[in-house]
Amino acid sequence: MSKFNKGGKKELPAISTASLPDIVFMLLFFFMVATVMRQGTLQVENKLPFANQVEKLENRNLTKYIFAGKPGDGYKKFGTEAKVQLNDKMISNIKEVQTFVQQERANTPQTEVGKLLFALKVDVNTNMGLIGDVKEQLREVNQLKINYATLNGDATKNIK
Repeated sequence: MSKFNKGGKKELPAISTASLPDIVFMLLFFFMVATVMRQGTLQVENKLPFANQVEKLENRNLTKYIFAGKPGDGYKKFGTEAKVQLNDKMISNIKEVQTFVQQERANTPQTEVGKLLFALKVDVNTNMGLIGDVKEQLREVNQLKINYATLNGDATKNIK
């Protein structure tokens, strides 16, 4: 006679869910860190020109973008001439660039205002007269740190 029962059915133990909250928070943290928030909707065509001497920006948090180009497909109500876009707003008067710069300075901590950089993302087919007007407005509010955004490549590709 045996003291142990060998023929009995054994039940599987329940799956432990103790580590489930840890896994959920780890995934949540990963997606919060890895996700890039879209900064705005591009309303103008923006095929950047090529340049062969390109440097990456160090602190992109202090970089504010000014877009210029012909209105995109969904924004033909603004016409066919090249326009300037500041954040999500297409401007009608070039003087609004000054207001934009002053607002961005007001929203930037006082210690960082001197490091504020405005980058011009200009479509390759945009008239330089418009860009000259934008640069003039930037000069009037003493914003002398500007940058042209380009693609790294052969600059001769810009010639048509």
